[in-house]
Amino acid sequence: MRTPAAVFVALLVFATPALAQSKTKPLPPSPPAAAATPETDNSKVDLAYGAFQRGFYLTALAEATKRAQKNDPQAMTLLGEIYAQGLGVGRDDAKAVEWFKLAASHGDRDAMFALAVFNLEGRGVPRNPQEGAKLLADAAKLGHPVAAYDLGVLYLNGTQFPKDVTRAAQLFQQAADAGNVQAQYALANLYKEGRGVPKDQKKAMQLMQAAAIAGHLDAMVEFAIAQFNGNGTPKNESAAAALLLKAAQRGNVVAQDRLSRILMAGRGMPADPTEAVKWHIIAKAGGDNDPDLDAFAAKQSQKVRDTAEKAARLWLSTATPRH
Repeated sequence: MRTPAAVFVALLVFATPALAQSKTKPLPPSPPAAAATPETDNSKVDLAYGAFQRGFYLTALAEATKRAQKNDPQAMTLLGEIYAQGLGVGRDDAKAVEWFKLAASHGDRDAMFALAVFNLEGRGVPRNPQEGAKLLADAAKLGHPVAAYDLGVLYLNGTQFPKDVTRAAQLFQQAADAGNVQAQYALANLYKEGRGVPKDQKKAMQLMQAAAIAGHLDAMVEFAIAQFNGNGTPKNESAAAALLLKAAQRGNVVAQDRLSRILMAGRGMPADPTEAVKWHIIAKAGGDNDPDLDAFAAKQSQKVRDTAEKAARLWLSTATPRH
């Protein structure tokens, strides 16, 4: 028995995922280790940074030490990172802080950001959120995109500073312009909601698309839903379905649910009851609850249900979702 087409259409008017709609949920901080890695400057770090990139950490340590003795701030930051991560040497937060402080005193923005993280976490130094926030601001002024994003989060949540969504939006814009994916996603949500910036669905979806292209999982799902519905971006059900498939394969439960509905209705990709039921089972295993898909699955033949369940079990046992 087939569900009437009109019901399919109603089911496929997708809503934005609940997580993305939250106006109070704090945005996650940036991973400090990756962001603190110094930028390449062949005229200064060259051999040291090249060795670091290839995993030759003792060589990087020796070369960076030579450079640091010549007051090279990027080499100092590299030394701080080596000790902070314990790469080729024992992890030593105290030494890392010494090198980061020295590099920061020479104006290195990566060192400022690393010190900010250490102060915010109480790592290598007593926890000092005020100093951490100040260092984030210093690094952001020098154009560090992750520092600008993290500082924006502090303003957005009213942490260390009075809550100021407009200032948060400005900092997210700075970071987004530099290609920071988290900032693109955060700013997209502010434009979507009209918080700190004028409400602008088209601008929101431009930023959401940029973050989606860069692989931001939540952005992929939100942009796909907007694209399916033609909300703020040209309607393209096929492209939306393809993007939802990618997000579903990465373990996003909302994407898995929406993909199941697409496969049920045959919009954006051919109808496939077995695949629809498979993704519904996978989404349910992730905590999704969709009575309409429960009803659809119950109407399928025993062969379809058995095949779908077997495929879902195999996917769940072997999947290694990427976030």
